[in-house]
Amino acid sequence: MTQYLVLILKGAAMGAANVIPGVSGGTIALITGIFERLINAIKSFNSKAVKLIIKADFKGFATHTDLWFILSILLGIAIAIVSLARLFDYLFTNYPVYIWAYFFGLVLASVYFVGKTISSWKPSVIISFILGTALAVAITFLSPANPNANFFYLMLSGVVAVCSMILPGLSGSFVLILMGNYQLVAIEAINNRDMGILFPVLLGGGLGLLAFSHFLSWLLKTYKDQTISLLTGFILGSLSILWPWKETITLRDTAGELLLKKDGTQMVRYLPTFPDTLDNIVIFACLFMLAGIISIWAIEYLASRKPLINK
Repeated sequence: MTQYLVLILKGAAMGAANVIPGVSGGTIALITGIFERLINAIKSFNSKAVKLIIKADFKGFATHTDLWFILSILLGIAIAIVSLARLFDYLFTNYPVYIWAYFFGLVLASVYFVGKTISSWKPSVIISFILGTALAVAITFLSPANPNANFFYLMLSGVVAVCSMILPGLSGSFVLILMGNYQLVAIEAINNRDMGILFPVLLGGGLGLLAFSHFLSWLLKTYKDQTISLLTGFILGSLSILWPWKETITLRDTAGELLLKKDGTQMVRYLPTFPDTLDNIVIFACLFMLAGIISIWAIEYLASRKPLINK
């Protein structure tokens, strides 16, 4: 029971990350050491799993799919999203610099702790790291496209959004904004329960998640150092989103129309800037950065004392 409580807490950390603008739950999965197991568990929902269900072999199905692991993670994610959404909304409204600083330190430290798991920094690993960093940074500067309700584009939106959610350093909602379909899918279609829009997105998301989990699992087995290096680069590149001092840019589509959130407020992008003076806010922000770094160090220290739960 204690082991699964730990997994629920890790799931809660992933859920909390998904509440934070621009942060991926995959980053937390990688930091807490469950990323590879999560990918393998997702890809296990295959034809063999279907056959086990048909045979009513539920014990075999649970073992094959690592079901209790998945359920523990999902429970933690759900608890975090429900309980922390309002808290984070309050913190980002009233103490934005401090909360961004804490998560900046958290993710900054994770670059080191994830990167140190790479066994050999050969040229291909270094190139993967640079590519991952450059791609993550480039994505933050792209301009949003126009909404597109074409069936196959909606499927592609689902594929890209779900794959981004599980990739460390990339935010699924942010990528959906860049594809132009955030408002169409996440606001209008959900509010109106428009299955004509939601069905292709869910279909693409489900198929994409299964296919991408197989691809990621293969990469981790065949090119583990290069894959971890690429993901570490994604995490490093995402720091530009988390930098505490930001210039607010209103998001518009290519037609010049404002992009709005569900509550009617404007969607914005945050471009990093530097503080003008060394005041109390800057000092406290640096302390919160340090607290984020210490948090990751503490997680790593506790994990080294108690072996991770393996399948």
